Amino acid sequence: MKSFRNFAKYKNIFNSMIRKPQFTQEVLKLSIVAKALSHPVRIYILQKLSKMNSCCYSGDLVDELPVGRSTLSQHLKELKYAGLIQGEINPPYIKYCINKKNWEEAKQLFTSFLNESETEEETCELLDNSVITRKTN
Repeated sequence: MKSFRNFAKYKNIFNSMIRKPQFTQEVLKLSIVAKALSHPVRIYILQKLSKMNSCCYSGDLVDELPVGRSTLSQHLKELKYAGLIQGEINPPYIKYCINKKNWEEAKQLFTSFLNESETEEETCELLDNSVITRKTN
């Protein structure tokens, strides 16, 4: 029992000596945007809103997409949380538009991230070059 206590004590000391990375604001913003882009419905919504020169009502999106109203509401909530869209409530309608400032910032964050990864040397090799695909609904 005593040896376990000593192990736990030294483990805690060792763990406190290890420096954990601090994430920059850019990394945190990028992760929020990446999560918002992690579903095909959200990508469709963003593509539609970014191509439009006006706003769109959530009811119009329900008619276009193969999801229910409550599911669409959750997708819109996720995009709004990420700051990529903004909504204007005029009961019973909700009008959504792309948040142009944040949309441009998100594009710059992704561009910077993707360009940064291209400049670094490749340090690991894959044993199998096959591509992993996931079936989507």
